[in-house]
Amino acid sequence: MEIIRGRVWKYGDNINTDVIFPGKYTYTISEPTEMPAHALEDLDPDFANGVKPGDIIVAGKNWGCGSSREQAVTCLKEGGLGAIIAESFARIYYRNCLNAALPALICPDAVNAIQNGEQIEIDLDRGEIRTLKGNYSISPFPEVVREIFDSGGLIAYTKKRLEESQ
Repeated sequence: MEIIRGRVWKYGDNINTDVIFPGKYTYTISEPTEMPAHALEDLDPDFANGVKPGDIIVAGKNWGCGSSREQAVTCLKEGGLGAIIAESFARIYYRNCLNAALPALICPDAVNAIQNGEQIEIDLDRGEIRTLKGNYSISPFPEVVREIFDSGGLIAYTKKRLEESQ
């Protein structure tokens, strides 16, 4: 896995999936490449046009609460987001991140230290978030999750495993 470097987009607690990818688009936009244009549009109108590959969302508690819609992860991943660091995640959203190979990291100390707009670095292999105020340890992902990430997501990982078994 590589090192993720990017600018921070910082948000608060209880940001739900309807805010991440507005529900009004759930049944009208099905092409993943069209989803990033609407990411966080009601919360932060600058996000969709300003996010750059590798940028990182830093959030408070319960990021991704609400419905289980996968578009709320897809719109961020397709837009080039490198990772999300939060105090906590909604359970299904966290799993959807792993399925899409979008690193979802829990590190309350880093969340409290990181400022909006700051450039930070995440080294998943070393289990470290590097910020202006210091470095913070994160738990490494289990080997199977690393394989899912290296494959580009759960679907690609599953197809690869099926091909290998034949």
